[in-house]
Amino acid sequence: MKLWWPHTEALVALTMARQVSPEPLWDDWYRRVHAWTWTHFPDPEYGEWFGYLHRDGSVAIPAKGSMWKGAFHVPRALLYCLQSLGGVGQ
Repeated sequence: MKLWWPHTEALVALTMARQVSPEPLWDDWYRRVHAWTWTHFPDPEYGEWFGYLHRDGSVAIPAKGSMWKGAFHVPRALLYCLQSLGGVGQ
């Protein structure tokens, strides 16, 4: 399974790693995780992210919200990434 939470946290962690270490490794991993995440999690028809995917990226559970996934977490993580990378509020 591929879950939304580890992917948002990976993106945030990689932006933090990039801030403390200028190694190109972090940029490479950020691009890889970002590409996979944005190719598979967003619902192109209705917006928001699916919460749970199979390893191949296909949707496992079509629900986009649950007791653990609300509309706050994904935007918060993405906003943090934008701010850390100098894209918003800098």
